[in-house]
Amino acid sequence: MNMNTKTERLAAATVSDPRWAAVVARDPQADGRFFYSVRSTGVYCRPSCPARAARPENVAFHATAADAQRAGFRPCLRCKPDQLSLAARQAARVAELCRFIEAAEQAPTLEELARHAGMSAYHLHRVFKAATGLTPRAYAAAHRARRLREALGRSGTVTDAIYGAGYNSGGRFYEEADQVLGMTATRYRAGGADTAIRFAIGQCSLGAILVAQSDRGVCAILIGDDPDTLAHDLQDRFPQAQLIGGEAAFEQLVARVVGFVEAPRLGLDLPLDVRGTAFQQRVWQALREIPAGRTASYADIAQRIGNPKSVRAVAQACGANALAVAIPCHRVVRSDGALSGYRWGVERKRALLEREAKA
Repeated sequence: MNMNTKTERLAAATVSDPRWAAVVARDPQADGRFFYSVRSTGVYCRPSCPARAARPENVAFHATAADAQRAGFRPCLRCKPDQLSLAARQAARVAELCRFIEAAEQAPTLEELARHAGMSAYHLHRVFKAATGLTPRAYAAAHRARRLREALGRSGTVTDAIYGAGYNSGGRFYEEADQVLGMTATRYRAGGADTAIRFAIGQCSLGAILVAQSDRGVCAILIGDDPDTLAHDLQDRFPQAQLIGGEAAFEQLVARVVGFVEAPRLGLDLPLDVRGTAFQQRVWQALREIPAGRTASYADIAQRIGNPKSVRAVAQACGANALAVAIPCHRVVRSDGALSGYRWGVERKRALLEREAKA
């Protein structure tokens, strides 16, 4: 075999390897999955290395940095593959900032966080949101809400709980109470015992359907095979609330929802009582912006909410949705267009999408 033939064979083997495309693209998503070495320079790199592209005949792939070193290659001075990647360092820094926010009695300002991290405020804001899906301010608010819920369960008075959760005034808390708790602090502390939720169960072409409404709006639309199972699900969601069923007037609301299921183009203009984390609410809002007859992938939704790495978290938020059809998680599919899990059954998901496509 002459030298040209050997070089062509080596180059062809590298180019046909799917890892080569990641190297050419300098894909940071591939960092940590493999490393590549360059025979002509004697160094090994991570896929995202900004150095000039190597000739494919000089490239070899390695599963770990240790494998590359055992093969006699030294770490590149530009991408430093023997150290944590930039993404890993940023994730560690964001995790430390989260602990800093949680330990603070008052929510730190963006400038205080930037000084603590040794970063510019702009860069910190961008990195924090990319890693968590939330801005530092939203993360602090979510943590304070969690502290409040815990404090309401153990404090002697509502006032003690408010200040114990980090609110510096009662007035500020009461401005946010409905959004944070979904009810007044006194009701929450009593386990929501005074909250009335009306519900009714009907039938549609997809099976049994339960619709429940609080004084804020529709708080559950559940679909299944067994009406009793749906009623138990509602009880589990609102264990201390006063559940009121069987009202003839309320059943008209169920009829509206059933009509929407059967004819999606009619639209469903109802006030919703949407309860979830800040991240879940961002996902659910993005779902509501998908038009009937269209679909989006989990990756599309992650991109739309400004956190492209949160594909798995987006899928989990879809699974936590308790408002079937009103928050159309059935319009989210896999990147290849295939239907994935749907809490009310993949066949129901398929039926809803086919119905919307024909409408």
